[in-house]
Amino acid sequence: MSYSDGTRAVHAGLPEPAVGEPFLPGPVFAAPYHLDPETGPGQNDYARTQHPTRRNLESAIGELEGGRTLVFSSGQAAITALMLSVLRTGDTVALPSDGYFTVRAFAEGTLRDLGVKTLLVPTAGPYPSFEGVRLVLLETPANPGLDVCDIEALSRAAHEAGALVAVDNTTATPLGQTPLALGADLVVASGTKALTGHSDVLLGYVSTNDDALHDKVETWRKQTGAVPGAFDAWLAHRSIATLDLRLARQTQNAAAVAAFLASRDDVTGVRWPGLEGDPSYPVARRQMRRIPGVVSFDLGDEARVARFLAASGLVFAATSFGGVHSTADRRAQWGDDTSPGFVRFSCGIEDTADLLADLTAALDEA
Repeated sequence: MSYSDGTRAVHAGLPEPAVGEPFLPGPVFAAPYHLDPETGPGQNDYARTQHPTRRNLESAIGELEGGRTLVFSSGQAAITALMLSVLRTGDTVALPSDGYFTVRAFAEGTLRDLGVKTLLVPTAGPYPSFEGVRLVLLETPANPGLDVCDIEALSRAAHEAGALVAVDNTTATPLGQTPLALGADLVVASGTKALTGHSDVLLGYVSTNDDALHDKVETWRKQTGAVPGAFDAWLAHRSIATLDLRLARQTQNAAAVAAFLASRDDVTGVRWPGLEGDPSYPVARRQMRRIPGVVSFDLGDEARVARFLAASGLVFAATSFGGVHSTADRRAQWGDDTSPGFVRFSCGIEDTADLLADLTAALDEA
C-alpha cells in the first residue's frame, strides 16, 4: 500500500511490532559487541562499522529518500565523504556558485591540493557543458539565495556527458522533493536542519540506489569514522515522525512572511520559491511537493539587520535553519557572497499571526 507523507514519516524505519517492545527502540550505548568464538561477528561487531540505532535511522531516511542511506556525524562530513570517495586527481567537480560556502571552501582548498579542479555554476544558470566533469553537485533550493534548478533536466545533461549527479536536499527535505526519483545518482543533506528540526542534533547523510557508489561511501565512512553517536541517531529518528507536521506550519508561515515582506517599501529582494513572481516559482511548482520555510530578503545594511534582530521577540539570531523556532542571520558575516543587509530567515512553527505581528513591530522599530 502507498501511504502519504505524514504516515510515511511517522512509521519510517520502525521495526516490526513485538509484544512488550517500544515502537522505537531506545539508543544502544555500546561500542563493542559479543562475537561468536568460531564464526566472529553477528549483525553488530563494532559501533564504527555497525550499530543498531544508526541502522534504524538509515532505514527511516532511506524510506523517505527512496535509496540506501548512510548517516554521518554532520552534513559537512557527509558531503566531503561523498566528494572524496568519488573524486580522484585530475577530475573536475561542478559546484553551485551560490550554494553552501563551506563546500566551495573545501573544494578550493583540500580538493585543489589533491589535484581536483572546480567549476562554479550558478544554480539558476546559465549552465556550461559538463563534458569532462566527473561530479555535478546541485543544491536546490540553493542556500542562501533560494534559486531552484530543474533536477531532471540537469541530470539528463550531466549523464549524457558522463558525469555523476548529486543533489544537496537539505533545504527541501525528502518530503519536499526526491532527487533520486528525478534522475540524480546521489542525495546528500544536512539532517541538522529541517529533517530533524529541533536544533538539538548534528547529522548528515548520503542516499543512493547505486550499490557501487553506496559501497564506496560506506568504505570511506568505515575508514574515517565520521559516524553519529547512538543518542544523536535516536534523537534524529524520533524527530522525523513530526517532519510532515513541522513542514506544513513552516511552509504556511513562509507564505505569509514572504507576502508580508514583499508588501513593505523598506524591504527589498524578497525571495521564496513559493511566491508567484519569484524567479524560481515555475520550476519549484513543477518539481517540489512542498516549498520549504526559508525566506530571504535585504534590509539594506548591517546596522539595520542588527536592530531588527534585537527588536524581535520571536526571531532568534542563529546561523542554522529549519528548526521549530524562527531564526535569522546576516549571511555576509559568514562568508557568503551576499550584500551587507542580506538576511536568511527560517520560519519556525509559531502561530502565523503572532509571527507577522512580531515582524511588523521589529521592522518598524528597526
